[in-house]
Amino acid sequence: MTVRQLANNEGFEALALPEEDRVIDGVYIGDLLSWVMGRAKADNAWITIMSNINIVAVASLADVACIVLAENVSPEQKVIDMANAKGINIIKSALTAYEVAVLLSKNN
Repeated sequence: MTVRQLANNEGFEALALPEEDRVIDGVYIGDLLSWVMGRAKADNAWITIMSNINIVAVASLADVACIVLAENVSPEQKVIDMANAKGINIIKSALTAYEVAVLLSKNN
């Protein structure tokens, strides 16, 4: 599944899609940024409720396909702007982290 395909699902909203054709391969769920940096794999969809500017840097270091903000978490505009500038995809969902992971597991 590509990031664009995930964003087009009901209950999802694209916030930044500078690399919408990236293919999602796996999922990492976590909110402790240092753990995500060391454990998320390249091309994972990273599901979190963290929304501060540091998520962009962590996503870049881990080379994840996208950040999925669960439970309707909304970042500030400066986070979205930074994500677009750095080539980091961000999607928002009203679903819980578990529900997003289940959806992704059915489509991978």
